[in-house]
Amino acid sequence: MAEPLLRVRDVVRHFPVRRGLLQRVVGQVHAVDGVSVDIFPGETLGVVGESGCGKSTLGRVLAGLLQATSGELSFEGKRIGAQRGAELKRLRRDMQFIFQDPTSSLDPRMTVRDIIAEGLDAQGIATGPAREGLVREILDRVGLRQEAAQRYPHEFSGGQRQRIGIARALVLRPKLVVADEPVSALDVSIQSQVLNLLVELKRELQLTYVFVAHNLAVVSYISDRIAVMYLGKIVEIGEAASLYRNPRHPYTKALLSAMPQPVPGNKRERIVLRGDVPSPINPPSGCRFRTRCPIAQESCANSEPPLERKATEAAEHLVACHFAR
Repeated sequence: MAEPLLRVRDVVRHFPVRRGLLQRVVGQVHAVDGVSVDIFPGETLGVVGESGCGKSTLGRVLAGLLQATSGELSFEGKRIGAQRGAELKRLRRDMQFIFQDPTSSLDPRMTVRDIIAEGLDAQGIATGPAREGLVREILDRVGLRQEAAQRYPHEFSGGQRQRIGIARALVLRPKLVVADEPVSALDVSIQSQVLNLLVELKRELQLTYVFVAHNLAVVSYISDRIAVMYLGKIVEIGEAASLYRNPRHPYTKALLSAMPQPVPGNKRERIVLRGDVPSPINPPSGCRFRTRCPIAQESCANSEPPLERKATEAAEHLVACHFAR
């Protein structure tokens, strides 16, 4: 098996909760709480879960937009936290981010040309005609006309603005792209166009994706492997086909049961979870899903289930549940 492009080990990201006149720290939001995963060259890893599970925070940590509270990340065998100066600058070129909101992520005062070329300028890659040539090339790849370069973001539709965001991320020819719900803010009619564009660009530019989303149908279309998150932890991870065909964790089963069926007449038994998602400031002991789990037992409160392979599963399919069946 190939060496992972990005190796993540026990990564934690907490946010302090401050209160009072002196803004003292009275707690921590456990946004990401001990995630380990390998991301291999050329694959698309989908990260799914309901709102507040920590998937977007994890994506930002993987892309270097947020610093991990603890844990270790290695890119191509080199520890990210140990990089400095020119090495860190080069690393940032290889890891890019596509934001969820194509409107707020683009500076309204800058032309499309300058938005896309901002990374080129920061990295000192190209100037003058060479800079213009790279901008025009990436505009063509994402399906925008050349004259778009001199216009401003407000002159484009939502789908076109997201294409500009994609162009900005890919103009540097990165190796890893983290896409944080890149189609959730778009009309349904436009979502498929952007998804197909991402798939095409992955093939042409030999990219590796981490695709964060809450829409399971979207994730199943684009992903090779899928990681399911709940309250800051990965509870199940495996190849997309295996996970959709044979989900093992109760939370994964509940998510999949809510998916619309594409074939009329085919119905899946809906699993309705009881209660609300616990606060990430004070997560439950043991298994974090136990307060809503239909098969929870007393032992679930006493020990946290490891993310491991079950006897009947492939080596790549891991589940964090004491009683997964």
